[in-house]
Amino acid sequence: MERFEPIVAIDVPDKRKAVQLFDRLSNDTDHMPIIKIGMELFYAFGPGIIKQAKERGFRIFLDLKAHDIPNTVERAMAQVGRLGVAFVTVHAAGGSEMMKAGLRGLKQGAAEARNSVPKMLAITQLTSIDEEILHNEQKINGSVMESVQNYARLADESGLAGVVCSAKEISAIREVTNPDFLCITPGIRPDLNTHDDQKRVVTPKQAAEMGSNGIVVGRPITQSDDPVAAYKEIRHEFLEGENAD
Repeated sequence: MERFEPIVAIDVPDKRKAVQLFDRLSNDTDHMPIIKIGMELFYAFGPGIIKQAKERGFRIFLDLKAHDIPNTVERAMAQVGRLGVAFVTVHAAGGSEMMKAGLRGLKQGAAEARNSVPKMLAITQLTSIDEEILHNEQKINGSVMESVQNYARLADESGLAGVVCSAKEISAIREVTNPDFLCITPGIRPDLNTHDDQKRVVTPKQAAEMGSNGIVVGRPITQSDDPVAAYKEIRHEFLEGENAD
């Protein structure tokens, strides 16, 4: 099973802090994390922040969670394809036509820039969503697991590389998707007593045991007194632990 280096979410408020983390996490060139750049940094600093991360040798997970009409997403993904990132995200709730259009745009932009095509991942249900929110606010019948499974099937049928999901949902997703379909899992907490705003959390070791292809970890690394040591500990637990394949 394909398994990626841990993905570190650089969800910090300013460029100085982001660049400091880039510099610290790029010291060990043998075990460099994938860097997740989300809305906060990208909206503030645009493609320039991606360039600064790539200059240090990082692969980039660009997490903008595109969700709009198909034509708009297709044109936006064409721009993203030109950036040379490794992963991008869209919301599966946008539907199959939107996902297919986004993938077309991504391939077009990557080809024009002579880049590899990024892996497009669908957001199923955010790990901050629980049954109460699903039923009372989204007005979706059934369970979170059923909703995630449905979105994953739709993403697979639309040609996407995988989904972003809770590790607790991987088994159900594997039942309805192809064997190479990726499950990238946020909601990772080395200490399960610390959830922050996540609702469906697991440890790095549990994620490996459940079959995660990659884990996304933010605050346990970026807010640590020693981000490098925190990353190495999480990496070891996920990739080299007793039960990691």
